[in-house]
Amino acid sequence: MLLLFALLIIASLFATRISDKIGFPVLVVFLAVGLIVGSDILGLIEFSDAKFTKQVADILLIFILFDGGFRTMRSDLKVAAKPAITLATFGVAVTAMVLGICIHWIMDYDWMLSMLIGSIISSTDAAAVFLITRQNPLKKKLAATLNVESAANDPMAILLTLAFLGSIAGEDTSLWEFFSRLAWQFSGGILIGFLASKIAHFLFNHLHSENRGYYYVLLIGVILFGYGFADQIQANGIIAVFFMGYWLGNSEFVAKRGVSLFLEGISTFCNMALFLMLGLLAFPRNFALVWKEGLLIAALMIFVARPVAVWLSTLPFRYSTKEKLFVSWGGIKGAVPIVLATYPAAYGLKDAESVFNIIFFAVLVSCLLQGSTLGRIAKRAKLTIPKSPVSPFSVELHAIKQSDIDMFEFLIHDDYHCAKKRIQDLKFSTDVVITSITRNGKILPPRGAIELQPGDILFILAPLSRQHALKTFLREGSDPIEEP
Repeated sequence: MLLLFALLIIASLFATRISDKIGFPVLVVFLAVGLIVGSDILGLIEFSDAKFTKQVADILLIFILFDGGFRTMRSDLKVAAKPAITLATFGVAVTAMVLGICIHWIMDYDWMLSMLIGSIISSTDAAAVFLITRQNPLKKKLAATLNVESAANDPMAILLTLAFLGSIAGEDTSLWEFFSRLAWQFSGGILIGFLASKIAHFLFNHLHSENRGYYYVLLIGVILFGYGFADQIQANGIIAVFFMGYWLGNSEFVAKRGVSLFLEGISTFCNMALFLMLGLLAFPRNFALVWKEGLLIAALMIFVARPVAVWLSTLPFRYSTKEKLFVSWGGIKGAVPIVLATYPAAYGLKDAESVFNIIFFAVLVSCLLQGSTLGRIAKRAKLTIPKSPVSPFSVELHAIKQSDIDMFEFLIHDDYHCAKKRIQDLKFSTDVVITSITRNGKILPPRGAIELQPGDILFILAPLSRQHALKTFLREGSDPIEEP
């Protein structure tokens, strides 16, 4: 089993190289590999444990969501926080209600069962959205809207699912209890995320270890601490780790660059493992019994419920029709609805197996249809931004205690002040040093006579207090950055 899993990971990695070249989303590749080697096709791996999938998916989502928050800039969140939170609460409720009504009217399902299915499948998937927005960089407002919404919409979907399951099971849940739990899930999660980020910041700056591997181990520890602490006090752990990542990522701490690279590797592995596992969990032979219902529910969700929810949720905000349509299409389903689809079995619901298979099929349709087209639609609608060149080299200042000097990367664009200027003409102060230049995949020594070109990536060592001013000078030009 371990050997097969290792081969799966390696095969998936090389398959992503092909998918990148043809513009195919990697999440679909991971799903497809899992489906092919699973029980019903090649039969190489027998896997059908939905409860185990839920437990592993929860752990994988912790790191995926933390990474998403870590890479969300403060300026991005300011642009989209209000519409994203509206979509994550009101939008999820509207999606569930509209879809439930459609299922009842068109498919003649029982009211409570219809609403339960609508609630289970109402949230968008953070892992899928993060993967696609990273593969296809979107404009700031749209990327932030989709990322924050997908990170924050699970509590509403979970509470709605539990509420309708409780009603079916004969439990009595008041509206006050429902809304108070929802409020605590959000506020408690954000509060714990903030406190955990401060604790993590303190620990990173006071570890003082020459072994940088200890910082990576510390990262894993503080992420799990943030989630576990929130879970212990019944706040939402997913929201806690997202905002913990957000606040930590927008602060400076020892070994930040190395931690960022390590986190990127963990997140990539977690995404891969999650969608491989979901592919393995699927049994295509079961879909033959429910494909009509699953396809109809997927269509109602994609073309009716989600657009209505997006239109109503974004009414107070300035989104163009094109942007609303794109956000509607970005409501990709993934791991969380499949995990929630295991809940009816735990409640002893007689239709639990049928509900699980219908939702799994609808989620697969969403992943394959929306996941494979979202990037292309964004490009055709001119909602993407150019991918920034990535240096094949990494230069890092490894300090074992907090320092007021650090390294940063700077990509030169055509219209920047520093483009086509010699280094010596920029007249940096003595405490600002360009340590290396990456050009066309090669490292150049930063001699004063070298003329900087668009596309160059500079590695600059400078005081933290002056890095913002230095970046502004390189972009826009101003008085030379002189010594204070």
